[in-house]
Amino acid sequence: MFSRRYTVLIADRSTGVVRRVTISLRAVAIVLGSALMMPVLIGLGAKWSANLEMHQLLATNSALQVENGNYRETTGELTTQIQSLEGVIDELGSRSALDPNQARAMAKLPAVVKDRAVGGTSTTNAAISNVLSTSLISPEDTFGVLRTLLSSLESRLSNVRKGVERQEKLAAATPSIWPAKGWLTARFGGRSDPFTGEAAFHQGLDISASKGQPVYATADGKVDGASYEGEYGNLIVLRHDFGITTRYGHLSGFNVKRGQTVHRGDVIGYVGSTGRATGAHLHYEILANGKLLNPLQLLTQPTQTAER
Repeated sequence: MFSRRYTVLIADRSTGVVRRVTISLRAVAIVLGSALMMPVLIGLGAKWSANLEMHQLLATNSALQVENGNYRETTGELTTQIQSLEGVIDELGSRSALDPNQARAMAKLPAVVKDRAVGGTSTTNAAISNVLSTSLISPEDTFGVLRTLLSSLESRLSNVRKGVERQEKLAAATPSIWPAKGWLTARFGGRSDPFTGEAAFHQGLDISASKGQPVYATADGKVDGASYEGEYGNLIVLRHDFGITTRYGHLSGFNVKRGQTVHRGDVIGYVGSTGRATGAHLHYEILANGKLLNPLQLLTQPTQTAER
């Protein structure tokens, strides 16, 4: 059937020319079939393209969900670390708050001593403010800001910790309590020598007390010496940090030995009258880098020992 061929005659009436066109039924069927199939093929192609695009969108959406989950998890971890560091910094800040009397005693130390206790650089508040004011464009920017902030806080924490530790160390090394309970009988400075009556310079404080009364370490330190030393009699020398030294003379006995570590308030010896002394009392000196200081400037309880 499809092999049949048909001839179509086309006549031009004006000229009388007759044209013959032979048509194959197979060719006609193919043309018609192609024309009918074209929309179907286009529809199928569009559907396939739409399905492919949908699958790509679903895959992209899944990837974005996973990525967003990772972003949220990482951001949460960084935020937790930042909050933890801020908590530690606040805690160190509270540790840095000294007792007012102790702070005044430290303030009266020589500049060369306080300079030794200065450590670290300035904190990074400005850097943190700059980070927080940065405009965020993408999650990568967010991570960059959080990491920069975290790094700044870690740097600040290191500086704050060093500063607080050195301040606490200086506070512990500052002689600030009375070394014995009794009567203040001689101050630091010029006075008449009790043996000769001539003008002399008194290098510390004399505190009159009964023989055997306890003598206290006025700051944390290490026993540099505990022996008989000429005019001082039985003498204890404590070496503190930052070049500070204290001396306790005329003792009747020792309660420490050389090399021992002591803390403020520990009993290190007992009041006596050994050496060049007219009676039972404690002779107390403070030196900073080898130079004598007036102990009264550093005492935090001025009414503990009365004067007469």
